[in-house]
Amino acid sequence: MRVVRALVIISGADERALVGFMWATNAVRHGWVEDVEVVLFGPIEKAVAEGDERFVLWVEQLKELGKLPIACKRIAELEGFEVSLQKYVKVEYVGKIIAEYLEKGYVPMTF
Repeated sequence: MRVVRALVIISGADERALVGFMWATNAVRHGWVEDVEVVLFGPIEKAVAEGDERFVLWVEQLKELGKLPIACKRIAELEGFEVSLQKYVKVEYVGKIIAEYLEKGYVPMTF
C-alpha cells in the first residue's frame, strides 16, 4: 500500500484559502492521508496576522488537531507583521522546508 502525504500550501486570502483549510483540517481529522503539513505563503499570512476570523478559526482547529501551520518568515519580515503572525502560527523561512517535504514525497496541493 502506498503512503500518501500532503503538503497544503495556502497563499490566497479568499475563498480558495477556506477550501485549503477545510481540506487540510478534514484530512487530519479523518485520516484521509498518512500526514498533512500546512504552509501559509503569501497574502494569507497578512490576513491571519490581522486576525481575520474566516481563517483564524481554521488555524485554531488545525492546532487543536496537533498541526501547527508554518508561515513564511521572509514575507512577514518584508510586510512588517511577523510579531502578530507568531501569535497564530510558526513563522520560519519556508523555501527549504517546502523542498524537504517534496523530497520526502509529499504531494503539493496549492490553494
